[in-house]
Amino acid sequence: MGSSGNKKTAVQYFVMKYSVYPETRIEKIPADTEAIHLVRPVKKEFLEKILKKCGSLGKICLSNSCFKRLSPKTKKILAKKRIELRIETSRGRAIEIPFEKMLQLIEMRKDFQSVRDIEKSSGIPKSTVHYLVKYAKRAKVKKGSEIIHLR
Repeated sequence: MGSSGNKKTAVQYFVMKYSVYPETRIEKIPADTEAIHLVRPVKKEFLEKILKKCGSLGKICLSNSCFKRLSPKTKKILAKKRIELRIETSRGRAIEIPFEKMLQLIEMRKDFQSVRDIEKSSGIPKSTVHYLVKYAKRAKVKKGSEIIHLR
């Protein structure tokens, strides 16, 4: 019949990966960043500045072509610092809805609210709500001018 009242609550944990371009301003990258995504290869000196600022950086994700164009010296520095280089493919455009709003929409749908009801209460088109819920495991969100990769 009824449960004993001890329900486990599922908590989603997202690790943000900030997209880094050669022209990215280092001061925009938070110091507590655990992972970054290199969109284009960067110079060794630029990467050293990022490593100095982000002490908890443990992983750098990049495309196969970016990995091939990364200099051997840069790869050697990363290996010495024990930073994981992960080759990933992350296709598609980043979602431009605020991250908090996106989580709110997904939670509303998990609470069995209809897509139309979510559309009425949030003002976000039902097709977008459906897309967000269906592809909630997708991992790119646009926050301002920054693209954030979630895991």
